[in-house]
Order: sequence, then structure tokens, then C-alpha cells
Amino acid sequence: MKAIEATVHTSLRALLRETESVRWLHHLTMARLVARALRNDRHALIQTGSSQKRYCLSYLTPALLWHEPVILVTPQRSHQKLWKAILWLQEWLETDKQIEINSHFPKTDNFRGLLLTTPEAWLSDRLQPQGRFPQHLPTIIDRADELADWTRQQLTLSIHPSDWDTLMSQYPHHQETIRNIRVQLTKAIFAHPQNPYHSCLLSAPEKQLLQQLFHTLSQDPQWHSHSGIIRDYQAQFQQPEQIFWASLDRDRGQFTLHLAPVEVSTALKSIWSQQPIVLIGCPLDRERTAPIYRQKLGLPDLTTLQFAPDRQNEYIRLYLPYRLPLPNTPGFHKALLPQIHTLVRICPQANQPIVLLIDDVPLKAQIGANIAGEFGSRVQVEKINLPANGILVTGWEFWIANQDLFPPPQLLVIATLPIPSLENPLVAAQVAALKSQRLNWFDSYLLPAALHQLQRAIVPLRESRGVVALLDNRVNFRSYGKKILTSLEPFARINYLDASWFEPQR
Repeated sequence: MKAIEATVHTSLRALLRETESVRWLHHLTMARLVARALRNDRHALIQTGSSQKRYCLSYLTPALLWHEPVILVTPQRSHQKLWKAILWLQEWLETDKQIEINSHFPKTDNFRGLLLTTPEAWLSDRLQPQGRFPQHLPTIIDRADELADWTRQQLTLSIHPSDWDTLMSQYPHHQETIRNIRVQLTKAIFAHPQNPYHSCLLSAPEKQLLQQLFHTLSQDPQWHSHSGIIRDYQAQFQQPEQIFWASLDRDRGQFTLHLAPVEVSTALKSIWSQQPIVLIGCPLDRERTAPIYRQKLGLPDLTTLQFAPDRQNEYIRLYLPYRLPLPNTPGFHKALLPQIHTLVRICPQANQPIVLLIDDVPLKAQIGANIAGEFGSRVQVEKINLPANGILVTGWEFWIANQDLFPPPQLLVIATLPIPSLENPLVAAQVAALKSQRLNWFDSYLLPAALHQLQRAIVPLRESRGVVALLDNRVNFRSYGKKILTSLEPFARINYLDASWFEPQR
């Protein structure tokens, strides 16, 4: 064991012996791997199986003890808690490493500290170099399970309603053409069926209208002197394997055009050679070597490590009723509400929330109103300020993004499995791309995405050994049900309702 690994191991072991609040079985193993990655300038990928607040000491300790600068990339919502953890840890370790939170590297030649930055700031500079972050500096990316989404967001170009007015002012001789194409696009886009995502993929005629617009403007002498979103959109419009979609504001009769690549691995491949990176997340893949995750991000060969939840101390209690109707059948909604009422009633009014995960927007509003009729102000729909014994009605996106802001729930009710919907244009486009390659799009995309969301959603329940009620009976009757149950292990399965479930575990 080299010097930095030995120092990290000794320091962290001493801390763990004195501090009960940071218990996690894998601290020392993970800390040594991060320290080795810093020393060897090597990539590493770590699947933690736990929440950031439990494992963050494992990478903060080597980052603070390393004698060179380190960049930590993590969502802004994590910065405040990480800042407090860093200050506490630095005092305990008796280090004086400089700490900064910024969207660029400090403009000084002697910075040897730890820099916290956001994925947006770091990725925008890596994908389109602007000199805000030096190359070759070791970089730790926490919440790396979101990296593909962050990247696609950075690569997405959008034409907003206001951009059309700018376009007409830039090309006064073509105002009539611009106006007519905008009107035709409005009619065509709003003719698409409504869906919960308020968006649609562009069809061939709509793409032809855009092609006509770009062709007309490119003939104007001013085309090459004007820069901006239209020029950027036109350049990417010509590239293969792009997703074209529009988001709709039907109340205002407006639309926004979007354009993004189908896959992000091509854009990311150039990043991996720029600096050593430690990717940390929970979960990233079903397998230790993370083949699906690595392919999606274009990752090279790297050291991989996967921690499973402790079967003795981090299991959940899984309630899986057998007789509920399947989703998308007439009886499902009718049976769902009484089941939720029963589950909520049986929970004691402790200082732990109840979370109802319902992604169907109309159903979420209906159940939120119905539950509020019985439980009053305890019920909140996607609100951060929740009473200690509150009942949070939420979709998957809100819960995944904000779960660290709530105490571990005593009950998590999952109405339906988070299998991505083909009504979502981004999902539909990626499925179409996989079909064109004759790949199994369900097993290679939809199912892994669902397992990933499920595993992330239940992480807080492992801390309290809470109850997860999965009310989607496809787990019992579909061939992929066994894979879903395997992804939820360890768990104690229960098929009856009993108030003793919610008694504190010792």
C-alpha cells in the first residue's frame, strides 16, 4: 500500500472508530481505491449501493489528503451539505487544503485545493473547451448515474419563441418566408396528439419546413455574418442520428424546437483522455463491470468496484400484493386508491414522511386531492417543505432529484414500475435507433432504465429498513419480474398488512 493509500486508510479508520454517525461498511475500501486513482492518474468507476451522505467521506478524505488539486463535480443541490461535511472532515483531519465552489478553476498558479463545481459548468467546458478548467487534473464525478442526462442537456439546442422575432429582425427581406414557415410549423406541431410530456417528435414534413427555412436564409449574404442559435441549430441539423422534437405550450399557442444527439458516447469519448476521472454513483449498472453504462458513455477500460447493500442492516421490507389488477387495465385505478388509503392509515404518525410515487400526472393530482381530503395539510404534491409526518405525492423525477432533502421515509408506495414511456419523444427516438440496429430495445434500454430508477428511489429506505409497497403486478406476471426483484435485494418480502412493520428496527 503506497503512502497516500496508507495515510487515507489510517486517518479514516481512526475517524470511524470515534464517530458513530458515519457508519458504512465500505468506507475504507472505497477510500483506498479513490486514493490509488489519484496517485496513478487512472480512471475508476464505483457503484456505491448507498446514499451520498453515507459514502461521501470515502472520496472526500483522499481528496483532502492528496497534495495536488482535485476537482469535484456534483449537482449544485449537493453543494451545501458537502461543504459542511468538508469543513467538519478538514477540522478532524487537521488539514488546511483550500476549498472553493466555483464555475471555473481559480485564476492562480498555486492553487492546490479542492474545487467544487457543477456538471453544467464542467461539461460545457469539456465539450466545447473554453479554458475554464485545466486538463490533466484528477476529477471526481459524484452522482455519475446522471452523467448521460447531463451531457444530453448540454448538447441540446433549442429555438425558443423569441428566437423567431430575432430571426425576422436579422433578415428583414425574408420576414414573410419566416412568418409563413412558423405558422405552418405551429399548425403541424399542434396537430400531434396530446401526451403527458407536452412534447412530440418532429415528423418528416416538419423537418422539411426547417430545411426550407435554412436553405432560404443560407442564400442571404448576411447568413455568414450572423451567429447565434439558428446557425448552431442548422449546423447540428445536418448531422446524422439526431433527435428532433418540440415542446408545446398549448395555452399560449407556442412551441420550442429542440435538437440533441441520439447517443452521447461520441461526444464524451474525447473527455476521458483529458484527465483521470473517478465516477461514483448508485446504481450505475446491474453488473460490477458496468458494460451497459460504459458503452452508453463511451468509457475506456478502467478499474470498477461495486458495493451491494448489507443484507443484515440495509434490507427493505417489500410489500407486493398479488391480486391487484395490472396497470393499463380498467380496474387498476379503482383498486389503487383503496390500497394507498389502507397503507397510509396503517402507518404511525412518526417523524418520518410517507412517499407516494405516482408518475401519471392526472392520477397523481387525483390521488393527491383524495388523500388530502382525509389527511389534510400533511399531504403535499411535489413540495420540499414537508411536515415531519408529511405525505409526499410525487413523480419519479422530483423524488430522485430531491430525496436527500427529506428524512428516510417509513413507507414508499410505488404505483407503477418506472419503465420509460414511448410517449416521451426522447425515449421513442432512442428506441427507434435501437430497432434500426436490430437490438433488443426493451432489455438493453427500457428495462435497465427502470431498474436504475427503482434502485435509486429506494436508497433512503435502506437506512431505516422502511417498507416499500410495489403495487405494479407486472412484477408477478411478466418475464422480467425476476430481474426487478433481484435489483431490489436484499429485502424481506411480505404480502399482508400489519402495523408492526412500522415499528422501529433494532
